[in-house]
Amino acid sequence: QPQLVESGGDLVQPGGSLRLSCAASGFPFVDYDIMWYRQTPGKEREWVGSFTSRGVILKNVDSVKGRFTISRDTAKNTVYLQINSVNSEDTAVYYCYAPAWGVWGQGTQVTVSS
Repeated sequence: QPQLVESGGDLVQPGGSLRLSCAASGFPFVDYDIMWYRQTPGKEREWVGSFTSRGVILKNVDSVKGRFTISRDTAKNTVYLQINSVNSEDTAVYYCYAPAWGVWGQGTQVTVSS
């Protein structure tokens, strides 16, 4: 059974950093793209970036560029989303998604507040 489990969400102060993890199981992880999304209450889920067979693709907007990075550890079947210099706009539930399998993780909450 394909499954994704996010972790790493936390309360973080503005300007800080955090790394979110997306652990995959039940499918050949290295062969499939993993996408990262985030969602705030009342808004649609927003794609922020992907780890694909062609490399990392990040959403080309100022709110993401230069602060978000995505990496993968194949030995751990895990994709990471690193967010630096966080601000209040990063407050959201972050999800990972395997489009080939139609599988979402349960989400992990990131709250940016002083």
